[in-house]
Amino acid sequence: MLIPMILSGGAGTRLWPVSRESHPKPFMRLADGQTLLGRTYRRALACGDVGEVMTITNRDYFFQTRDVWGEGGGDARCAPRYLLEPVGRNTAPAILLGALDVQARCGDEAVLLVLPADHLIRDSAAFARDVSHAVALAQRGHLVTFGVRPTHPETGFGYIHAGTAIGEGEGRTVLGFVEKPPLERARQLLERGDHFWNSGMFCFTAGALVKAFAELAPELLAAGRQCLEATIAGEAGSQPFRELNGAGFASMDNISIDYAIMENAANVAVVPASFDWSDIGSWTALADLAEADAEGNRTQGDAILVDSHGCYVQSEDRTVATVGVEDLVVIDTADALLVAHRDRVQEVKEVVARLKASGHEAYKLHRTVFRPWGSYTVLENGSRYKIKRIEVKPGESLSLQMHHHRSEHWIVVSGMARVVNGENEFFVRPNESTYIPAGHKHRLENPGVMQLVMIEVQSGEYLGEDDIVRFSDVYGRV
Repeated sequence: MLIPMILSGGAGTRLWPVSRESHPKPFMRLADGQTLLGRTYRRALACGDVGEVMTITNRDYFFQTRDVWGEGGGDARCAPRYLLEPVGRNTAPAILLGALDVQARCGDEAVLLVLPADHLIRDSAAFARDVSHAVALAQRGHLVTFGVRPTHPETGFGYIHAGTAIGEGEGRTVLGFVEKPPLERARQLLERGDHFWNSGMFCFTAGALVKAFAELAPELLAAGRQCLEATIAGEAGSQPFRELNGAGFASMDNISIDYAIMENAANVAVVPASFDWSDIGSWTALADLAEADAEGNRTQGDAILVDSHGCYVQSEDRTVATVGVEDLVVIDTADALLVAHRDRVQEVKEVVARLKASGHEAYKLHRTVFRPWGSYTVLENGSRYKIKRIEVKPGESLSLQMHHHRSEHWIVVSGMARVVNGENEFFVRPNESTYIPAGHKHRLENPGVMQLVMIEVQSGEYLGEDDIVRFSDVYGRV
């Protein structure tokens, strides 16, 4: 049985302002409307005898992840499972805990296919063929990685030194790994022809990986076993999850699977990729997905480029125009604009670092913020008032809560709301409203089968999102 293990974490700071801490890169929608995470699910499900798909992600992203599966990323015939991280850690702890969970339920021979959620691969058929080669190697005891043949001297990737062929298959032995090299070294590796980019995708049996941890990282294995024993099991919408113990997981070494295992194991193999691959690690990588015009410009959204060359312009809902510029990346969102030279897009993460250091919420939140129950969009934010558009999915509800510093006016636009306001409970229909004074316990629920849409007007001395006291919550956020 093949079990894809999707690693969905990381803020994707180099893709700000579209990727943000509360809505990271796996949830970004490409020009075709699909998310990277949804594409990864569909690609994994096309790889043969898939028994289940495990997603390892931060607890804060669980409901967004579940929504991606529900909107067509997954398959109803294949069970989704989730392992939820309380804090960010590197790939070794995440993959180890996933392997221990699978080993306990499915046995040593279950084959794991580890896939980052934010990679883009278009040729799913070629990918499935290469996975079949990797599975065959994994069933013979190898720890398998996928190598991508370099197209240029890239300094942002690690490299795999491939050796001789293994049997009559498509795999090769691994002679060693090279850390992200300087430019001249990258040129040499490209010319040699026996080095591949390290894609960060892996394939092995649960038993073989746990055995490797026992030999090479026994302390990490012991900590992983203790952490998994203390996890909390649950189920949301018939989809099972395990929430990792916070203290146990935080105590595990923050180390990658490459450092902990792959670079030190003797039974490592590489399958040279026959598929296309991009880790979408920067705006130039995303720009390369669009077709260039005669001037080398690429656009997504409403853009007009006059006497401009080699630019990439992406706009969400406004017209963006450039005149007489070259080699610029322009990314326009509802509340933030990025303008960068295409040769320096790797430095966008420095913008995020400065925003975070200054406490500016643009590093974390979009104007539209997704919650387990739906979403809200900030329409206007002024002195002592804020206006939001709130959408609540059918059957969902906000927590029973209270605010110390703000009052709220709710006007229903469409759908029906069930409202708890202090000691009272009642329905609010379209074109009707209610007022929630500061200090009142209140709850908003959508009891219907249609989306509930309403306008919220907040007023008060402090309107921050942290002015909230939760008394009960169906999503466990109390």
